[in-house]
Amino acid sequence: MRISNARTEDVYAIYELIKYYSDREIVLPRPLLSIYQQLQCLYVVKEDDKVVGVAGLHVLGRDLAEVRSLVVHPDHQGKGIGRILVEHIIEESPKLGVERLISLTYQVEFFKKLGFQMAVRDDLPEKVWTDCVNCPKINNCDEIALVKYLNIR
Repeated sequence: MRISNARTEDVYAIYELIKYYSDREIVLPRPLLSIYQQLQCLYVVKEDDKVVGVAGLHVLGRDLAEVRSLVVHPDHQGKGIGRILVEHIIEESPKLGVERLISLTYQVEFFKKLGFQMAVRDDLPEKVWTDCVNCPKINNCDEIALVKYLNIR
């Protein structure tokens, strides 16, 4: 298994993987066009040239970015793929000047093990006014906001 930047040839596999979890309301859906447009922000883990995990590093503001669309193929759960992806994003974030990395998730314990701590969604206006405002769950959001403060100096 190796982590790499996503490529156009990966888009349909990424789409199907995200769709699997969005159909189960675990992550938000991503249209194909959105995946193409944000391809440079996505990382994949492949096994035998097959995408088995994906995660995005989405910059929201001057010092804030989000771990987005973190999904691992159901047949590859428990192999550390999600951890590898998030650790890579944590490593890449300071290179962009990101000081705070957030996740809105149901996988609270997973992110806490990687150094994230509970946050208040209302303290993240960059996220709320960029993404949450268009989300169908805006008035009934049950995802938990987490933040990791990065040492970039």
